[in-house]
Amino acid sequence: MAKYKLTWKDLRLDDLKTYLFAMFKAFVPKKKIKNLDELEHFIQTKSAWVTQVTLYNYLKTRMGTRYVLHFDNDVFMSSVNLAKWNIYSVSLQDLIFFTFSYLKNNFNYQETDKAKEIFNKILDDEISNQMPLKIIEEARANFEERFQNINWDNYYTDIPFNPSALSLYKWAPIADELKTLDRKIILNSMILKWDVIKQEFQNLIQF
Repeated sequence: MAKYKLTWKDLRLDDLKTYLFAMFKAFVPKKKIKNLDELEHFIQTKSAWVTQVTLYNYLKTRMGTRYVLHFDNDVFMSSVNLAKWNIYSVSLQDLIFFTFSYLKNNFNYQETDKAKEIFNKILDDEISNQMPLKIIEEARANFEERFQNINWDNYYTDIPFNPSALSLYKWAPIADELKTLDRKIILNSMILKWDVIKQEFQNLIQF
């Protein structure tokens, strides 16, 4: 079977715009986080970024350049979307708990109930992006359980992003026998991405 190779002809105009915009954004000074609205935007966009980068990079690594051919397979894409939303829902929780734990301990910010408000607002926004309602309901229940048991004093220092890394391992649509071999790589790939976000947050926060 001939190998599939991407060329510039395969790129759509929208793909090119997205690629160039991402390059441009890398040189734009990051806006400081000074209020809850800006924190909400940070949490939503960074959780989505980590989810997409880790999931799609893992699929590409495991499937090689042929992975683009599977994007015409409705069954495969359904599995990818299911994985994406489930991983994203846990990523949101991890980042929300991390940021509010960090704020409480480093900025003496005591309104931890705002974490619940931000989480629910983000999920409400994602309904228009076709996030499945069942996943939203399960995410709200999971968030509430974690919220009731969280230790705000040490969450941000106690492997705060382990749940989302495990979620990537669980939901990635790759055969279980292959994922078992990749487990350490999968977990580390997400933790490394979160390390970048953690550093960015610490540099931008000005509550």
